[in-house]
Amino acid sequence: MLTRRTILTTGAASLAAPAALRSALGADKTVKIGNTMPYSGPASAYSSVGKADVGFFKWVNDQGGVNGTKVEFISLDDSYSPPRTVEDVRRLVEQDKVDFLFGTLGTPSNTAIAPYCNSHQIPQLFIGSGADKWGDYEKHRWTIGYQPSYRTEAQIYTKYMLRENPNAKLALLYQNDDFGKDYLIGVRDILGKNWEKVVAKTASYEVTDPTIDSQIADLQNSGADALLAAATPKAAAQAIRKVHDLDWKPMFFMSNVAISVGSVMRPAGVTNGIGIISTRYYKDPTDPAWEADPGMQAFMQFMAKYVPGGDITDSAYVAGYGGSYTMWKVLEACGSDYSRPNVMKQTLSLHELENPVLLPGIKLNTSPTNYHPIRAMQLVRWDGKTWVRFGEVIEGGET
Repeated sequence: MLTRRTILTTGAASLAAPAALRSALGADKTVKIGNTMPYSGPASAYSSVGKADVGFFKWVNDQGGVNGTKVEFISLDDSYSPPRTVEDVRRLVEQDKVDFLFGTLGTPSNTAIAPYCNSHQIPQLFIGSGADKWGDYEKHRWTIGYQPSYRTEAQIYTKYMLRENPNAKLALLYQNDDFGKDYLIGVRDILGKNWEKVVAKTASYEVTDPTIDSQIADLQNSGADALLAAATPKAAAQAIRKVHDLDWKPMFFMSNVAISVGSVMRPAGVTNGIGIISTRYYKDPTDPAWEADPGMQAFMQFMAKYVPGGDITDSAYVAGYGGSYTMWKVLEACGSDYSRPNVMKQTLSLHELENPVLLPGIKLNTSPTNYHPIRAMQLVRWDGKTWVRFGEVIEGGET
């Protein structure tokens, strides 16, 4: 069972020398990676991402490490609490002497640590947040995201809604932080001056709220016939169940960070969410189309050996695997130089990088002026068993 402090050990204890000096000298042939993850708390459904990360770097070490260097992956439980994330990251940097951070999860959590990481020039890589602001390479030079922008995702839903129902009245449920607010910005990008004409009502919730039932009832009472829920898994499952219980039948869009079969659709009731629309950028482990896919077969073998007992219907494991795979490729490109400037340089030098669990046609690209590695998604619809893809892969929010 994962605890407050989960460390992927690599054998010999690390020397006490500063991370940059250790890397330059190659003293212990170890690269230290720090991570925070909500293994507990209101967003603990995302702990599957961390479990996949831990397993992946164990797999890397079993292959002999990266360029002969072992990986020490230190993952701490921050409970999706920004003050605790700050405490954990200072500990990782100042006590554990990590070389850099990878995959720290959550928009509010990453927002809390970005100033510290950037002022100390600590790479904060492939973070678990699609907030559009992480593309601001001038403000956050040492912080880079991984997944597509939430703002772009909301633009896609709004364009689709207007195409299917030009007279739609939209209700918006959003988490009251930069994650949820990005969806409002994306909707406004498309609606512009028509916002008040199209948007019937908005309602926010706090991630610590025990239920969002009252917000859903208020949104239904607005007369809206379309609903966009910018939610994390717990609230998403509650929203699906409440919409069904109210016999409300809006055109229903759900944020793609909250559509895992294992942690959302099954708890909500698999038949309750039939018809919900979302987006995907990586392969769904419940989609039979991938049964013979080499990338997903490798993922299933990985799960069996390195995350035994993990729920393979929980797509958060795929997300973690995909992010860790990308980090591994960056480490390979570093050669033997794991200094912070070189790790950042290689992170910003991805060109058409293929990832075995991304949807066909989606590749990763970065540069010193492109901090959005993945810019493409495909619409999907829940049929009661899996998420069925439809339409083409959409680049950069264009529909």
